[in-house]
Amino acid sequence: MQSTDMRLGLVPLARNMFDIALATKVTAQVRSRLESVGFSLAGPSALVTSLDEAKKVAQQLADNPPDLLLVLQATFADSTMVMSLAEMVDAPLLLWAVPEAGAGGRLRLNSFCGINLAAHALRRGGHHYDYVYAAPDDPVVVEKVRALALAGCARRLLCQARVGRVGENPAGMNSCQFNKEALIRQFGLEVVQISLEQVFQAARAADPQEVEAVLKSLSTKLDGLHELDQTALRRTLSSYVALRQLVERQQLDGLAVRCWPEYFTELGCAACGAMSMLSDELTPCSCEADVNGTITQLILQWISGEPAFGADIVSMNVEQDAIVLWHCGLAPLSMADPSVRPRGTIHSNRNLPLLMEFPLKPGRVTIARLSEATGEYRMVIGSGEMQRTPMNFSGTSGVLRFDRSASDVLDTIITEGLEHHLSLTYGDHVPVVLALCSMLELPVLHL
Repeated sequence: MQSTDMRLGLVPLARNMFDIALATKVTAQVRSRLESVGFSLAGPSALVTSLDEAKKVAQQLADNPPDLLLVLQATFADSTMVMSLAEMVDAPLLLWAVPEAGAGGRLRLNSFCGINLAAHALRRGGHHYDYVYAAPDDPVVVEKVRALALAGCARRLLCQARVGRVGENPAGMNSCQFNKEALIRQFGLEVVQISLEQVFQAARAADPQEVEAVLKSLSTKLDGLHELDQTALRRTLSSYVALRQLVERQQLDGLAVRCWPEYFTELGCAACGAMSMLSDELTPCSCEADVNGTITQLILQWISGEPAFGADIVSMNVEQDAIVLWHCGLAPLSMADPSVRPRGTIHSNRNLPLLMEFPLKPGRVTIARLSEATGEYRMVIGSGEMQRTPMNFSGTSGVLRFDRSASDVLDTIITEGLEHHLSLTYGDHVPVVLALCSMLELPVLHL
């Protein structure tokens, strides 16, 4: 996600007994710096110097809350203005104070004391906040603002999200269970239940010309399609068409699909290829109706701006610190190692298409999982380097070296009883995920 996709509320607070000319100059520097790196700014252009002004600004921002509310302590001010903003605007809050060099004269801004007073009032009032103490041109500040705004954007999208659950998790897949009421209560997220038969009927009724167009496009990206059972292949593509139309019609952000056994026994194909294509189009899909897995993929996708993928850990070499992530064949094609041409293939157990087969590309990855292993929500977070290796197993797989030792990761997964699905996206996004967890007051477990 780019800075231009994120909206900042910038509110500069001041009191008239301090150096207003200097405070105005500092505010202009802050505004210029944020705009120069692409942030869209909302809020007043002038200093806010009274409680009445602060309330008017708060009401304006409350009507269209920003991804991050940045309160610049342009000079010292008591806590009444910042408290009115915190109470009225539903957005993560960042306090910014600027250093002031002592030269033997008057205290011109007293900015730090202002955020100290604000932090005390906010903490006593139960409001979450973060802070920076830096000059307007400090590059570290821009990165922190970017991380917090990204997390705030993910927070906003999460409370508006709708995830479609197609069917139910298979018996014995307890790690794919979910709590609909708790998701609404804690995150504001809605789960829409959809029957498998509804999807199957739509797939059977899919426009053949539309299916052929999908096949033609996919043939430019995948080898081996002509070798597959053509009837079963088109059933997978028909399912893709049906699921894509369902997403558009019901305004869904992601899907959690019961992919077996009915996809094989009743529709006569694999769901994997359809879910891979949807995930590549930024409608993340998880198999086995894993709602929490899809939510995790959404979070990673919003933060990274790239597709996310839900996988199993299937092998671990403690001596080599290597862990194999795998799934049948639903990883997005954009994650394929560019040195290997992806192939269309069949499910290894059910012998039906369509699955995507390729090794995952090398690079930095962020791993996460919204977990309910304890009965309460927490976020599992890890990171590491995906290695360039030959295929370990059929389907989609990759060899990952976590930043922690493989033995530590193994011990954490088993002793904590974590879910068997982990989600990943490319890039180092751990600081943003941690910022989001802080905003959501979500406990964290590190892998």
